Amino acid sequence: MSRFYFSSPSSNPADGDSDIDFNLALDDDLPYPEPISRDPFLSPNFIPSAYLSSLNVRTRHQTLEDLRAELRQRSQDLSKELLDLVNSNYQDFLGLGGSLKGGEEKVEEVRVGLLGFQRGVRELRGLVGERRREVEGLLKEREELWRERQVARGLLDVDARLVELEEKLMLQSAGKKNAIDAEADNDSESEEDDDEDEEGVDAADGTFVPLKRLQRHTQRYLCLLEVMERVGPEHPFIKAQDARIMRARNTLLLDLSTALKQARGLGEAGRGQLMKLLVLFRDLDEEKEAVKVLKGH
Repeated sequence: MSRFYFSSPSSNPADGDSDIDFNLALDDDLPYPEPISRDPFLSPNFIPSAYLSSLNVRTRHQTLEDLRAELRQRSQDLSKELLDLVNSNYQDFLGLGGSLKGGEEKVEEVRVGLLGFQRGVRELRGLVGERRREVEGLLKEREELWRERQVARGLLDVDARLVELEEKLMLQSAGKKNAIDAEADNDSESEEDDDEDEEGVDAADGTFVPLKRLQRHTQRYLCLLEVMERVGPEHPFIKAQDARIMRARNTLLLDLSTALKQARGLGEAGRGQLMKLLVLFRDLDEEKEAVKVLKGH
């Protein structure tokens, strides 16, 4: 079967060529399209789908099956060319392996360098871990010292508050000098309480315990208990002060009981003072003791 191809529209064929093409066209049903060029396949940005879309089947006068057959033939031709290329350069490929001899030393040098780097990283990591543990130990030691300092401050505060309470209550354990100073303080405190005493109660007989002083004593005792609780009631120093604290509490309760009896004896004039004394008993959690005093037991 004879073949002829469509020329581009810009071409101007000679008259003789036109006659030949016309005669050939009488022999075939349709003209054959031009062969697919290899140039589009060599493009680095070649996209098969885009290339197939660019082919106009109508202008090529070619069926889809013919196009597939032509592409398969082109693929087979390329495979054959590649095989011929490998066969023609087979000796060069074999020589390429021989030219790489001696690279083992380079690879060994790289491997040794890498092993040395890994060993250095492990050593550095060990040093960092050691420093981290050292810092963590120092931080824990600092926290422990801080807690011990807070406990020491609390113990000093407990001792100072307890000594002050003993001085105000005129207890003998505070020492002779402290007792003398406390007596002077209590005298001045008594004068202030007598001036500030409420309800107009007469305390000229010297047996009446001023309410203001009892309130301050109670407040000091409650603050002492709060500091002891903050330090820790099971601390050896706190446990060693149980006798002194109990003696101070009993002395304070005795003073409150005496003041409560005196306020009860004043009748209506001492009602306000009586209620305030009951509040002090409640703060000390000694309501039962106040009831016993009021009942006269």
